[in-house]
Amino acid sequence: MSSIKQFQVTFDCAEPERVARFWCEVLGYVAPPPPEGFATWDDFNRSRSAEDQGSWFACSDPSGVGPRLYFQRVPEGRVVKNRLHLDVRVGTGLVGEERLATLEAECARLVALGAVRVQVLLADGENESCIAMQDIEGNEFCLD
Repeated sequence: MSSIKQFQVTFDCAEPERVARFWCEVLGYVAPPPPEGFATWDDFNRSRSAEDQGSWFACSDPSGVGPRLYFQRVPEGRVVKNRLHLDVRVGTGLVGEERLATLEAECARLVALGAVRVQVLLADGENESCIAMQDIEGNEFCLD
């Protein structure tokens, strides 16, 4: 039996390129070059029907290790809690005050990019501390 080697994470959103570029900043990902035959993404979008302009965008891990992220425009907004969210692993291996300081520093950087801090979840003996956040369109994620 073979296993799946690659996967992509797909986000439903209102503004695919804006949300993708936010996540590029969060994760150190990069946007791909525009499709062949186009000097810029704006040129590519202008070549499409008005309805299809800006309907998707993607970004990827420049090292090729992490999954590709794909962002697609959908007409409806988010109305309930995410059933899936990303944990951005910035405190791996850290505990206590050192972990909290690292999480807080990254939280401040992401808030400056437009993220929203929701709450700090302190260590409880089973789980280490993390910070619940939302991206620029309200999608939940955690700094872990």
